[in-house]
Amino acid sequence: MENKMVSLRKQFLSRLFIILLLIVAITGIVQIFLIKQQITNTLNEQSNMISSSIAHGIKSTDEAGKSIEHQIDLKLISYAYYIGDLLGNKDWKDITDEELLQIKDRLNLTGISIMAEQGDDIVGVKATDPKEIGFSFKKIGYMDGYNDMRARLDGISPKGVVSYQDKHSHVLPIVQSGSHEANPKFFKYGYYVKPGTHYIISTYIEANEVYQYTATVGPDTWIKKLTDENHYVKEVGVLNPQVFKDPVLAAKLYPPKQKIVFGTFTFGNEKDTAILKGIADAPKMSSYVSKINGGNIYTLFLPIDKERVIYAALDYDRIISPLYRHSIILIVSGIAAMIALFLVTARFFNRIYENIQRIKAQFKSLEEKDFTAISRLTDNSELGSLSESANRTVKSLNEVFLDTSEQASKAHKLSMTLENDANESVQKMFSVSTEMTMYQREIVDDIFYFLDQVELSVKSSDSDEHTQYVLEHLETIREKAKNSSTITTDFTIALSDLLTSLYGQSKEMSDISNILLQNIKEFKLS
Repeated sequence: MENKMVSLRKQFLSRLFIILLLIVAITGIVQIFLIKQQITNTLNEQSNMISSSIAHGIKSTDEAGKSIEHQIDLKLISYAYYIGDLLGNKDWKDITDEELLQIKDRLNLTGISIMAEQGDDIVGVKATDPKEIGFSFKKIGYMDGYNDMRARLDGISPKGVVSYQDKHSHVLPIVQSGSHEANPKFFKYGYYVKPGTHYIISTYIEANEVYQYTATVGPDTWIKKLTDENHYVKEVGVLNPQVFKDPVLAAKLYPPKQKIVFGTFTFGNEKDTAILKGIADAPKMSSYVSKINGGNIYTLFLPIDKERVIYAALDYDRIISPLYRHSIILIVSGIAAMIALFLVTARFFNRIYENIQRIKAQFKSLEEKDFTAISRLTDNSELGSLSESANRTVKSLNEVFLDTSEQASKAHKLSMTLENDANESVQKMFSVSTEMTMYQREIVDDIFYFLDQVELSVKSSDSDEHTQYVLEHLETIREKAKNSSTITTDFTIALSDLLTSLYGQSKEMSDISNILLQNIKEFKLS
């Protein structure tokens, strides 16, 4: 079974089209992969930027807060020592509330209270604020605070959390007041037991400096700046995963803990709560994409420490839309470039293909014995050189065949003439040979008759030496006459055969030249 021929143009265009489709497909796959990588990189960049910014804000606030708090601690302790000097060695029962109020106003303190042992508890017995009278850590269930007070009265350093302490005094960290929710206020509490006394001098001041600092340069300011300047950010906050795990911590007096330390957490859901509970046990970064209010939100949780997790909600659609837009532009431009390349290549190949077809048509004409076929190409490429070479070859062959035809015509004419001449010569030679043979035979017969008569005449005469000599040579003369006749006959026969052969050869030559002329006539030469 013969294979069906497929044109070169069809093969080239189909293969080119397949290759371009493969390139487009591979490019598309690579683009999708790169888009995903770019989305991941962009999300990581945004996440790192947000986390770094918030962490920087927290670190700056912590460092500044610690510095301010230390100054407050020193100031509070110095006040406590001064109050102890003012009170002297009085028993707590001898101290009046009016005396404490005067000292408070003189030192510009928020409040002063005296805590003393009452039964099995330590309570407020004297205070500038009547609400402090009867206050007890044990009553509110804060046993750590009670234990610290017991240790301080016993002259032992407390084991609870303190921001500063020495042999006779200690200061608690800043505590946010629960009675000032609209405008949060922070308080520092210092506790001092003067040697020689058995009661605790408690001084406390409002730490507005810390709140003002965090309000202007703290995490909340950084968060607001981020959300205002970065259009990708929907919401940012700093969360306490321990409170999400154990909400009871938010109700404790000390230390005060909240779910949302800084920022907001309005997009929070059950999944986020579960993630935060998991971070409370094993801190690790977590992120996912969810659909909220018809849009995609990228939610990120990045732990700073056990009690602080940076939370960020990013506009996923806004992040990925430029990437997809750029990728679509690249893909469309790539497809347009491929189409343009296909059209240019197809047009270029069509030109080559048409030139090949012209050369092919020329060779087809040569196959059909047309030696006037010329391919006319206006191409400066190798095909043009091939066409010119083919045209020169055709021209050379045409000239050769024309010259061959001319020489064959001459040979045919000469062979015809030779054939006619040889035919006539054979006829003439045959007649001449017959006549000469007959004439020679007649001469030989006459010679034999003459010699017979001479022999008879000589024999009838007297015999002598001369007679004997004549008789001896008569037979020789007969033999020579006979041989001469034979030679003449053989010569005429040989000459006749030669002319006959010449006639046959000239006829064969005439036939060959005629066949050659007929073959040449099949070629188109002009």
